[in-house]
Amino acid sequence: MKLYMTPGSCTTGIHILLEELDLVFEAHLVNLMAGDQHQADYLAINPKASIPTLVRNDGTALTEFQAIAYWLARNYPKAKLLPGDADGDAKAIELMDYAVGTLHGQGFARIFTTEKFTPNPADHEAIKAQGLDIVNKGFAILNKQLPAEGYALGAFSIADAALFYVEFWADKTGVTLPENCLKHYRLMVSRPVVRRVLMEEGYRVA
Repeated sequence: MKLYMTPGSCTTGIHILLEELDLVFEAHLVNLMAGDQHQADYLAINPKASIPTLVRNDGTALTEFQAIAYWLARNYPKAKLLPGDADGDAKAIELMDYAVGTLHGQGFARIFTTEKFTPNPADHEAIKAQGLDIVNKGFAILNKQLPAEGYALGAFSIADAALFYVEFWADKTGVTLPENCLKHYRLMVSRPVVRRVLMEEGYRVA
C-alpha cells in the first residue's frame, strides 16, 4: 500500500493506525506548501487535491481520514480498532468525525489556512480568532465526553488516532487542552507506536 502524507498533519493519525496494524506500506510525502497536491500526477490519484490518500494493494485509492480509518478497522478486525458493537462503533465514528470535521475542518483550518476563508487580508485576524474559538469550544465538548483515564472508548480505537492529531496541533500551537483531553494526549504520546511515528515524521518526543 501507499500512504500519501504530510508530516505533522492529519495524516499522522492514519500513519499511526498503519503502524499499529504492522502493515507494510510506502510513505509518499506531499508538500502542501509547495503545492504538490495540485500536481497532475497526484490529482490522477486523488482529484480532491487533499490528504490523506491511501492506495490499496489492488491499486484503488481511498481518501478522507474517516473513510481510511474505518476501512483499516474493518479490514483488519483482529486489531479491534473499533469496539465491535453498534453503539460503540457509532461512538467511535462520532468522536472521529467531530475531531476531523469540526476541530480540524472548521477550527484549525481557519488558523492554518486563513486565506481560504476570506479574500481580504484585513479580515485574517478575525478569521483566526474565530478558528481559535471553535477549537476551544470543541475541546471543551470533547473533554466532557472523554473518560478521566484511559482511551476514548476504553481500548485504543480509530477515534484515538483522530483525537490525537488535533491534540498534537493544540500542543504545538499553544492551545491549552482541558484536563481529560490533556490526559488523553499524554497517554497517546506514551504509546510506543505513536512515539515511533512522531520520530519518523521528524518530531522530538519528550
